[in-house]
Amino acid sequence: MHNKSTPTCRTRIGSLLAGLGLLAAACGVTALAADTGWGGKARPPQYKESIFPPWQHGANNPALDKGLEFTVPEINDLPDFHGDPMTSKLNIFVAGNYYFAMAPLVAAFEKEHPALKGHIYYETLPPGILLKQMAHGGTITVGNMTWTVKPDVYAAGLKKIKAGIAKGELVAPAIPYVTNDLTIMIPKDNPAHIASLTDLGKPGVKLSMPNPAWEGVSRQIEASLVKAGGKKLEQTVYEAKVKDGQTILTHIHHRQTPLFLMQGLADAGVTWKSEAIFQEQVGHPIGHVDIPAADNTTAIYGVAVVKGAAHPEAGKEWAEFLRTPAALTIFEKYGFKPYMDKAS
Repeated sequence: MHNKSTPTCRTRIGSLLAGLGLLAAACGVTALAADTGWGGKARPPQYKESIFPPWQHGANNPALDKGLEFTVPEINDLPDFHGDPMTSKLNIFVAGNYYFAMAPLVAAFEKEHPALKGHIYYETLPPGILLKQMAHGGTITVGNMTWTVKPDVYAAGLKKIKAGIAKGELVAPAIPYVTNDLTIMIPKDNPAHIASLTDLGKPGVKLSMPNPAWEGVSRQIEASLVKAGGKKLEQTVYEAKVKDGQTILTHIHHRQTPLFLMQGLADAGVTWKSEAIFQEQVGHPIGHVDIPAADNTTAIYGVAVVKGAAHPEAGKEWAEFLRTPAALTIFEKYGFKPYMDKAS
């Protein structure tokens, strides 16, 4: 029999961790703490596909036979995993910096390689997390599901690609193909009146920032913060504000930043410019503030075939495809620039 003096069992749904769906519940005397460890707020689910991924409504799934489609925003949602690993003939691990460009890239690649149509699987997690998955033999667990996919090709920052080759994880050559610059992503109405990187250090300005533990972009961001406001600004954003809860560090990647902005959990966040452009293109209430060249940091993206790949030839074809005119046209739509070798 229920004891009226005992609090009624209550279940609260935690805010979306960029599509992987963290379900938190508390029952009994102790209520669920509002602090879930990442600075978010417990709130009822808001099943709005206009806010929660997958934003492409299935267009980023290259599988031909999708069977029963069962996607519930915030709860059952795997936006960083694409395709059918059971029938794949090319497995791509790509840093999530351009998850939004992958669908058109895959479609263009399939036109050139029709035998691979419907047989491409790709993941768009942060590069550090992808490397951890590779270290576990390609096995990953999300919620109650575990599966294994060994990549044929790995794409990330050029320095990380070269490091992987040096460690024997990847096979030379390292192929650079595009570059990207940073920007400050903001809600469209810019309630905190952000105009520059130095504004991010102001008291009361809530931030969503990539986590240095697994996102390489954080190093570029830290460098830009130092350029704009010295070491003090970098420490304010990535240390002091993290401690007092004004900076939320992402748990997946910067796909979370627009989510936090649209839910009012943050006022700004530094991302790659391409991501802000994508959010604006799909009509989300997101804007961006350009960072001057003197304070900005440019990333070079590279790719290489994975050592021991099951489909090395397909992996090589994908790597070479990324710097073709067809691929570069797609990248340029989102603000990427073709990589130009200074030595050439």
